[in-house]
Amino acid sequence: MKTRKAGAESVQFRDAWHPMDGATYLNFAFNAAIPSVAIDAVQLSIRAKQLPHLVGDAEFFGPAASVRGSLATLLGADPDDISLTTGAQSAATMVAYALRWSPGDEVLIGRGDFPVHYATWKPMEEREDIKVSIVTPRDRFISTDDFVEALTSRTRLVSVSHVRFDSGAMLDAPRLAEACRKNGTLLLLDVSQSCGSCPFTVSDLAADFLVCAGYKYLLGPWGAGFLWTNRQHRDQLRAGPYNWFSQGTDTFSKINLLDPPQAPTMSRWDANEYSSLCNFNLTVMEASLKFVLRAGAGLIHDHCQSLIGRLFERLPPTCRVASPLEPSRRGVCGCIEAADRPGTETLYQALRKANFVVSLREGRIRIAPHLLNPEEDIDRLLTVVAATTEGWPHTGH
Repeated sequence: MKTRKAGAESVQFRDAWHPMDGATYLNFAFNAAIPSVAIDAVQLSIRAKQLPHLVGDAEFFGPAASVRGSLATLLGADPDDISLTTGAQSAATMVAYALRWSPGDEVLIGRGDFPVHYATWKPMEEREDIKVSIVTPRDRFISTDDFVEALTSRTRLVSVSHVRFDSGAMLDAPRLAEACRKNGTLLLLDVSQSCGSCPFTVSDLAADFLVCAGYKYLLGPWGAGFLWTNRQHRDQLRAGPYNWFSQGTDTFSKINLLDPPQAPTMSRWDANEYSSLCNFNLTVMEASLKFVLRAGAGLIHDHCQSLIGRLFERLPPTCRVASPLEPSRRGVCGCIEAADRPGTETLYQALRKANFVVSLREGRIRIAPHLLNPEEDIDRLLTVVAATTEGWPHTGH
């Protein structure tokens, strides 16, 4: 993944968000602040609901097509292979219910991965008589090797995060996809922590399914997301309840209300009651995606990586890095910790008291910046870290 100096280019986007009332927001891996253009867009959506007589058919249906098109551009994908969902969980659930299972089929998930994976696949043991196996890392961070070594002749699917929420560690997805393909195993990647902040295409990742929440690096709202399905699987999925509203038309008079057809594209599994101008979540997502495309995932990646690199390089010896050091092995967030968990929690509270908005995840402090953050934000955070931990035991990092 090529990087470039992002400082000068990123400055133009720094004022794209509303002021944070004195807070330093470094928590995009949890809940992105939506840019101002998205706030403006939702106002137009509210007005459309307030004055529905002014909304024509094309305007009503337009945001869904726009969101699908923007996602396709971002992913290097075909819009027809994308479903608009309410998040990563609903997308993974669709895959779980649509696949054909045989008793004894195995699904691999990583130990401590985001709970979407456990919540999706564990109930399928009872429903479909399959087995969920937990992959345990050999080293500090789970890796592609851990999953490759866990593959067996019964492994039907691997469900895993592209970038981990608790450490920022990134899998070598193409290598895992190749191993899965050779083993006859499907790969479902949750790209919630990478899509919009790491430049990639569906061809790069080579997974069978991508699921994603929209409220992180796509800068959208809660209740938005997508499912991308490799074309070769689209027509092999089991039939299921579909979105009667998705009929490939932007004209109400052409909608079949008596015998609604099943759309041939993945739009048939769009979230119900979702695809219209009057859905405020969808219009926010539309504007946020256009912002992400305008800025570019490459610029976002390079800017955030630069900030995290600055954090890691200048971290005092009383703290240690709790993410992979190599930029190629992590996403755009970074984690730190003190010598012990109580110390880490004390440091987290000190940062929050100083109005730094970060996350405490599995005993690590996660810092997740974006284009609104300059280097000065990292430097001020480091000042608080140094002052809080002065005199603490060194971590030996």
